Amino acid sequence: MEIKEGGTEAPTRHVIDWQNPDYTNASAIETELRRVFDICHGCRRCFNLCDSFPRLFDLIDNSESGEVESVSSADLGTVVDACTLCDMCFMTKCPYVPPHEFNLDFPHLMLRFRVAKADFHKNPFFDRQFAKTDRNGRLFGKVSGLANWGSKRENGLSRRLLSTVAGIHRDVELPKYHAKTFANWAEENPPTVASDAPAASRKAILYATCFVNYNNPAIGEAAQFVLAKNGVETKAVYPECCGMPQLEQGEIKDVATRAARISKEMVTWIDKGFDIVALTPSCALMLKLEWPLILPDNNDVQRLAAATRDITEYVVEISRAEGLVDGLEPLDGGITMHLACHARAQNMGPKAVEMLRLLPDTKVDAIERCSGHGGSWGIKKKNFEVALKVGLPVAKTAVKQAMKYVSSECPLAAKHLVQGIEKLEPRPDKTKPWHPIELLAKSYGFSAEKN
Repeated sequence: MEIKEGGTEAPTRHVIDWQNPDYTNASAIETELRRVFDICHGCRRCFNLCDSFPRLFDLIDNSESGEVESVSSADLGTVVDACTLCDMCFMTKCPYVPPHEFNLDFPHLMLRFRVAKADFHKNPFFDRQFAKTDRNGRLFGKVSGLANWGSKRENGLSRRLLSTVAGIHRDVELPKYHAKTFANWAEENPPTVASDAPAASRKAILYATCFVNYNNPAIGEAAQFVLAKNGVETKAVYPECCGMPQLEQGEIKDVATRAARISKEMVTWIDKGFDIVALTPSCALMLKLEWPLILPDNNDVQRLAAATRDITEYVVEISRAEGLVDGLEPLDGGITMHLACHARAQNMGPKAVEMLRLLPDTKVDAIERCSGHGGSWGIKKKNFEVALKVGLPVAKTAVKQAMKYVSSECPLAAKHLVQGIEKLEPRPDKTKPWHPIELLAKSYGFSAEKN
């Protein structure tokens, strides 16, 4: 059957053939880059998604012939540098994704370029240090007071040093560290599980994720509270980071090794009847979709993918199958709910919005557009202002909605969105960025402990 542009067929994601020597062949990659960029040049549907496409179109328009053929090889990498692997071009915009004969997968081509680069050249030193989230979390957690003081935006001396030495923008809001990880807190504070709740037969492993474990344990505490109140037995498990920071840098061998190790441990819990619940969308995306494409023949990886749910997806599943327990109260002032790119890329629907609309008499307005942050990309001195610009339409919409609560499934996107709002509408009291599970827990009357 011929597949036409704009067809209704579901897109197909091909296995990432990273162990094939041709995968990192420089000549083959450049040929494919030019083929794909030429298709993008003729379409331009993605011009407003991120900075990759404006860069690409400017390169072509300013070239000698106005075509891809006259763009220098050295300039092709600047387009790759701006890609945050959000997947939105593949998922929402591109009419030429497989099974279309053009077979276009822009983000995975950007990944291929980075894998080849990582093979032949070491990534920048500080980029590699930022990606070591487990080491950083353990180290800075031991001196969390000092680390958080040094990373404060108001601390001019230390932030100038971070900008000069590490290339981190002076104005970007950085994550905080905690002396006690979520996994440790959960082990010391097992919740009382409501044995008479409709979902009392369920058991779930909370994959803490590096961000929740080290930077925002309150998200994990809220998730554990909500699930326990609804009868779900939970256990926080965190073998190590899923490897999303390494994937962003093309370190695919590292990601594959992590996937094999983590999935081997997680299937032991699956065998005991536990569901797997990831607390941030980037990590859920890795477990559900990216790992199976990297290790398609690993049975543990495939089983883990089938068993994994995003936290908002899991709560909605409970609400549909068994029903949530009573006790939810309205949140006065309403909620602006930003749908994170890596949540949308999971193809599960707007589950965070659906979950928050379970709250009685609470207005929930959704924003379905990129915040601009892009993980570690958005904290860099060379990218932060561009990241704010990409996220400006989201911030403007949030200001217009004028809700009391600002939320995103992605904690980094939420911080970035709040910064964008503050630039448009400075407030005497800082707007707190919320994860949707925290808002559901708040509606149930829960307040996370300080740790």
